[in-house]
Amino acid sequence: MIVDPSTLGPRTAGGNPLRRTFRAFSRLFEDSLRHARRHWVLYTLVFAIWGLAFVRVFVDPMPRVPVLFNWTASVPYTVALVQYGQRQPLKRGDFIVYTFDGEAKRMYPGLRAQPFFKRIRGIPGDRVTVVDRQVFVNGLPVGFAKTVTFDRRPLAPITETVIPAGYFYVQGTHPDSFDSRYRESGLVRADQVIGKVIPLF
Repeated sequence: MIVDPSTLGPRTAGGNPLRRTFRAFSRLFEDSLRHARRHWVLYTLVFAIWGLAFVRVFVDPMPRVPVLFNWTASVPYTVALVQYGQRQPLKRGDFIVYTFDGEAKRMYPGLRAQPFFKRIRGIPGDRVTVVDRQVFVNGLPVGFAKTVTFDRRPLAPITETVIPAGYFYVQGTHPDSFDSRYRESGLVRADQVIGKVIPLF
């Protein structure tokens, strides 16, 4: 018996729609596996990077190696060495890496304890003042405080103060750096400092 497919109903021609969908997904999965086997080095690298990023954000954000890689524009250095611990007192001009503990961690939980790479611009006893959102340390300009974040949340400039003992004013060199000029970031406690940083390039 010869059957003309054009005379069959939509369900009969070509088989069950559910079965066709399953076969299509099976073929797609098999093609993906073949592609992954051919390019296993690339896939391994991508999964390793994503795995490290997941650990960094959700498990243990603390740097563990003496080399720091900076992917932000906050400071003009991509690679630096980290001297863990505080073998000597920190001074104005030193680069440091510290764990974030500012108010912004309530708006952005992923910031909690994340390492930040900045330069010390204010030390205990220095006076911080603000004029029309321009921030000064001992009368020297250290940055303009923008009004909103990248996702339009409000930002406030740091409150005028004399930096107390055990705190530092930190600054990034980029105009958009999220640093002590903002109340949501604030001053950095000495116990937040992971180590001194020596920029390489």
